[in-house]
Amino acid sequence: MTLRNADIIARKLAASGCSHAYGIPGGEVLTIIDALTAAGIAFHLTKHENFAGFMAEGTWHATGAPAILVATIGPGLANAVNVIANAHQDRVPLIVLTGCLDAGDADTYTHQVFDHQALLAGIVKATFRAATSSLNQVMDKALVLAATGQPGPVHIDVPIRVAEEAARGSASAPAGVGASFIPADGPELQRARKWLGEAERPLVIAGLDAVNDGASDALVRFARSVGAPVITTYKGKGLIAETDALAIGGAGLSPLADKHLMPLIAKADCIVLAGYDPIEMRAGWRDPWPDDARVIDVTPVVRTHGMHSVQVTLYGSVSAVLDTLTNGSAHHPTWPDATPRKVRNALRETFAAETGGWGPAAAFHALRKVLPAETVITADSGAHRILLSQIWDCPAPRTMLQSSALCTMGCAVALAAGHKQAAPETPVTAFVGDAGLEMVLGDLATVRDLGLAVPVVVLIDDSLSLIEMKQRGQQLGNTGVDFSATDLVAVAGAMGGHGVWIDDTETLASEAAAALSRPTFTLLCVRIGRRAYDGKF
Repeated sequence: MTLRNADIIARKLAASGCSHAYGIPGGEVLTIIDALTAAGIAFHLTKHENFAGFMAEGTWHATGAPAILVATIGPGLANAVNVIANAHQDRVPLIVLTGCLDAGDADTYTHQVFDHQALLAGIVKATFRAATSSLNQVMDKALVLAATGQPGPVHIDVPIRVAEEAARGSASAPAGVGASFIPADGPELQRARKWLGEAERPLVIAGLDAVNDGASDALVRFARSVGAPVITTYKGKGLIAETDALAIGGAGLSPLADKHLMPLIAKADCIVLAGYDPIEMRAGWRDPWPDDARVIDVTPVVRTHGMHSVQVTLYGSVSAVLDTLTNGSAHHPTWPDATPRKVRNALRETFAAETGGWGPAAAFHALRKVLPAETVITADSGAHRILLSQIWDCPAPRTMLQSSALCTMGCAVALAAGHKQAAPETPVTAFVGDAGLEMVLGDLATVRDLGLAVPVVVLIDDSLSLIEMKQRGQQLGNTGVDFSATDLVAVAGAMGGHGVWIDDTETLASEAAAALSRPTFTLLCVRIGRRAYDGKF
């Protein structure tokens, strides 16, 4: 068989560990899909490109290999813009393969044709147009860019004839992405060590760059060594097991949580930002400390966000820098007034289940008790995500997946399905609002066709609750936020799944346990009623 350029693309991806790709075929990508299959990368059909991209992200979380989205010309790519923007803001190494017309054809034929690269330029790390003469080099560039620094999406536009043409040579091994690096032992590192040695109230804020660096173990060693409690972003949940005494909890979108966390930050005399990217945080996290505060930023990239000041910046691998900062040394006792423990306890009380009642918090606490400890959960955007992120204890990183920077709806079911496809032995459960589920109802057929046992907890309140709360808070009229109820139990049955109404914790617990072993999806339709989130976060 003659090696095609499409085979070069596919073999490079396979050599990088990729085993799954998602998308919708079109005439312009048929050769690419054929090549992916020949290289051992299973192609999975979805009903929408947005769902495909989030399934690809779920697979990346499970395997660590780059995510692959395949989209055809014109409307195929246009449908995918949201998930590509999400990959850009949420730091996902998504390889976007699109088909396009050859340049000569595009000059004289305009049906479905627009400039793919121009459309994506602002939301990808790079965009390439494949050519036979440089394809090996382009694929190496794409894979390195997608995986290094802050991971992100890279787009490769593949003209039809280029995909079909005979390749020049074979697919060489992909370029390596390099080893972890640490800053030189200069004034910045020495000043950071001095501050940590003097600190009586050190504090760590950790985020998604620490997750992508695999820095969990190093973070725990560092926190114990310097006696620092740890706040994480929502995407950083589980960097330190949230049952650990040093784990304060997640932060980012909850004003109730901020009432406890901001005073703790104000008391700290040395703050270490461990892979903390404030793109996840709400506006209240702008300038949370004075400009002269002792803040040490451990980061793999230059920060240009302008959200806050820092006094020391240490560029490098988050895990390597944290280990270098302590060199295994133990520091003196910290926080003599036990403020972190008090804050931790206050947060637990704030987000406890409704006393003797039924509601979203009671549902989340009940599910945390009945689902296996190792369950990976996914959360859509909306009011439920904020409350769930404050309640759910994560034992390890990547055990709560969500769109935390872009905060887009329609991601949770796809993330859960993609993770389950790549790691079928791991229990996975999706949490979604009724509005978010209705955005992706068609792709329940995808979950069914793949035979994935994915319980989907649907919080039913017939409203865009988070927006309705903001609307009410601004004393504006109720417009465009409430809607009529859909019989989602009937929908589940019609789509080849199982559905059940849930109105109490006992039913929820028993049905959730049964859903884990069912050979298809289950909609756990949790009826909470409108305004159920008032005062909850």
